[in-house]
Amino acid sequence: MPFRDIVGHVHVLELLASAATRGLLSPSLIFAGPEGIGKRMAAVALAQLVNCQARKDNENDGCGVCAACTRIARNVHADVLIVEPGETGSIRVDQVRDAIDRTGYRPFEGRRRVIIFDNADAMLVEAQNALLKTLEEPPPSSMFVLVTSRPDVLLPTVRSRCQRLRFGRLAVAEVVSVLTRDHGYSAQDANAAASAADGSVGLALEGGTEELVEARETAAELLQAVATVTDPRRRLESGKSLAGSGDRDDVRRRLRALASLLRDLGVLGANVDEGFLANADLADDLKRLTPAYDGDRVTRAFAAIDRALEAIERNASPKIVADWLAFQL
Repeated sequence: MPFRDIVGHVHVLELLASAATRGLLSPSLIFAGPEGIGKRMAAVALAQLVNCQARKDNENDGCGVCAACTRIARNVHADVLIVEPGETGSIRVDQVRDAIDRTGYRPFEGRRRVIIFDNADAMLVEAQNALLKTLEEPPPSSMFVLVTSRPDVLLPTVRSRCQRLRFGRLAVAEVVSVLTRDHGYSAQDANAAASAADGSVGLALEGGTEELVEARETAAELLQAVATVTDPRRRLESGKSLAGSGDRDDVRRRLRALASLLRDLGVLGANVDEGFLANADLADDLKRLTPAYDGDRVTRAFAAIDRALEAIERNASPKIVADWLAFQL
């Protein structure tokens, strides 16, 4: 997809598109940032921009619909190569050498040959070494983009030869937008998945949506149930929903959902812009809870959830952890 269809990263994409259009972009690039936030899409959009058949000189984006743009999007363009880890999980030296050999010829059907190394941190050391000279002196009309969530794994000699562009995490609303627009999520499912995804569409898609929705509903009900209750028996009864059947993954999801909701209570209590809420669709429900959850209580609850997660990782009984946490919230 062209740059205009990528959600988020507005400033980075504007700089990237402008530099590419004006011929000021380094031919050796690193796109660095967390997983699942659109770095590979940005690399493909860059390939479309420099090879678009319909783009006018004053335009900073590919059209997305010409033959070149559609072929690049389908990964069948002769001059755009995406190199990925193979079955071993690594990018081998022969894959790198094959990519370098292709750049020895003039572009076949486009203006620029673009080689994209997706998960570039998976390149074996000998593969990275094989790429060094080419990164330092790229062949004319060729461009290399190394896409990675772990740039520090790349050799210092590789990093020093490339211009690095940093892509940040997406806002929750941006993740929701992608899930509903491109993946058919309902608004409820998208908000539940996005609130637990730490700004990554990839992580949101990996999670089980039904489980995330259930975890968030359970967490919200628990916060409501213990908001003004001091009676020990009622708190213990309320905490039973946290342990559920005792499945550790379910308990982890509910604990993380609790942490996300408490963070939002802290945001609301501090009168911060509601745009920072991870659970914006629950804003009205959370506002009704803010009188019961002041800053000190939210801080203590956060610390208790951290201890509860650590206890679950150490194989503590989910029931005991849930009972203990019910008194800490």
